Amino acid sequence: MELTPMAPKCGVEISGVSLANCSDAEMDSIKQAIYNHGVAVFRDQEFSPEEHIRFGKRWGGIDINNYFPLQKDFHEIAVVKKEADQQTNIGGDWHTDHSYDQIPAMGSVLVARELPPSGGDTMWAHMGAAYDALPAEVKAEIEGLEAFHTADHIYKADGLYAQTDMGKNLRGQDLKTGAVHPVVIRHPHTGRKLLYVNKAFTIHFVGQTREQSLPLLQRLYDAALTGDNQCRLQWQPGTIAIWDNRTTWHNALNDYQGHRREMHRITLSGEALAA
Repeated sequence: MELTPMAPKCGVEISGVSLANCSDAEMDSIKQAIYNHGVAVFRDQEFSPEEHIRFGKRWGGIDINNYFPLQKDFHEIAVVKKEADQQTNIGGDWHTDHSYDQIPAMGSVLVARELPPSGGDTMWAHMGAAYDALPAEVKAEIEGLEAFHTADHIYKADGLYAQTDMGKNLRGQDLKTGAVHPVVIRHPHTGRKLLYVNKAFTIHFVGQTREQSLPLLQRLYDAALTGDNQCRLQWQPGTIAIWDNRTTWHNALNDYQGHRREMHRITLSGEALAA
């Protein structure tokens, strides 16, 4: 296998391996690369739905997404799609998947199935690099803080998506979510400190109101997207991306109006987060 960095502090492209048939040793190397770099991209892969699921299970459990449409014959696979006549896409702002769960998902395995002629790139930002770049006084300010995360304002019946043309595609509008996590976590495999708040699902710090929390939250969001801690993927047929939700934010760009885009996603089960 050959690893080529996508950006100075985020992302790696891995070549010379077939994910559907990779050995245990290759799998261990892939996992370590993703834990460190946040996201790994693989080109020219052949991945049937059965192989997609089998590969996902090699990481441990698979979390069934409560909101996205599921692949008709393979319910472990969530369908992330935007039709040609739709304006809104799923995940079109910076976020971390499933931070609203008590035990957030470890990450995702996303397979390109139908792509627009251009556009539809995905971006990631490395939250280890984001934490490292924080001023010392901000690190001191957030040490020991916890934050409340929920998805209700986005997915519920009167939430953000319900007010768009994407709402009719989604499930789970009656679900209630909510979880408290440390603002700074340690990666369970690398030990690296990571900033663990995100624009979509973090509502407030524990012990503070939303209004009290917003100034510091906004400073953290701004800091997370500065410098060279971002990478960008231009999808091609046969491309697969695997990312670590603890280590990264991601953002699906919505710049392909009038064209259809369909991706298949398996969400990998995680473990409890600790400061």
